[in-house]
Amino acid sequence: MSEPIAHPEFNDSTLVLGIETSCDETAAALVMGGYDVVSSVVSTQVEIHAEFGGVVPEVASRAHLEILNPVIARSIVEAGVEDSRIDAIACTVGPGLVGALLVGVSAAKSLALVYDVPFIGVNHMEAHLYAASLEDPTLEFPLVVLLVSGGHTMLVEMQDHGRYRLLGQTIDDAAGEAFDKVARFLDLGYPGGPAIDEAALLGDPDAIRFPRALLDGSYNFSFSGLKTSVMNYVRKHPDVSSADVAASFQAAVVDVLVTKARAAAKEVGAKSIVLGGGVAANSLLREEVLDGCVKDGIQGFLPSRSMCTDNAAMIAAAGWHRLRSDGPTPLDVGATPNLRLPFLNV
Repeated sequence: MSEPIAHPEFNDSTLVLGIETSCDETAAALVMGGYDVVSSVVSTQVEIHAEFGGVVPEVASRAHLEILNPVIARSIVEAGVEDSRIDAIACTVGPGLVGALLVGVSAAKSLALVYDVPFIGVNHMEAHLYAASLEDPTLEFPLVVLLVSGGHTMLVEMQDHGRYRLLGQTIDDAAGEAFDKVARFLDLGYPGGPAIDEAALLGDPDAIRFPRALLDGSYNFSFSGLKTSVMNYVRKHPDVSSADVAASFQAAVVDVLVTKARAAAKEVGAKSIVLGGGVAANSLLREEVLDGCVKDGIQGFLPSRSMCTDNAAMIAAAGWHRLRSDGPTPLDVGATPNLRLPFLNV
């Protein structure tokens, strides 16, 4: 069962079914020709995990098991195609929660065998790099992608399809993780990103000057100290407005992210800065990236909020490009919870 199935001839009508189960979103989508989203269905587990204040891996895995088949069926129905029209199955194989990943990987391999089509294992982070191209296929390389999520914060130079250079990454907490922890500390609710974003609308971003770490020419990030600074400030000033804290914290995070992204874009001669990942839905981050790009005379591209969060359309798109460049993935490939992006050795 380890030999890959021969892949079809590629053209604009090649239809890939994508499956995403890396964390707390169960998703399936059909994408044609690597860019045309024919259908996209996402079932979120936010309400399930809200009572725990974060994602519980075992609960997430069980929820994926219960809902994945209906989600896949709905994506096919919404696309209005027969099963026989599907040319390949793409699925997230990592990074992510191992139990959750295994649900999607098992389903994808089974479908690939039943439909007699190629299976493509997709790196979840690489898929986020392709989310923007689904809404603007005309994006020109090189791009600087600011990839910001609950588990990752990194700056990537995307030189071409499949050619990525790591410019910088977090050395401790990811930005999304910091949002979650600060929101929990302030009792603003879960998930932390939207909760902070909403609370900040009522606060003063200049009320408190929180630290901006590593603004020293490095493209790496650090948010652990900022998180600790927020907590220490609130403990010393228990009567402080939560809205002011949220706005000031958010301003500090966004300041660092945008400053580094703009500097990186200038250094590599990028034609655009592109946002990706769940934190890319943050309203201040989106506003500041666009403003910075206008000042620098380059394009700023913000995927729609539905394309920032985990979805299967980006999995199908990345799968299409990987199938074209590398061919099918062997069926003995398993889930890899700590999978890394294939960066160039430069």
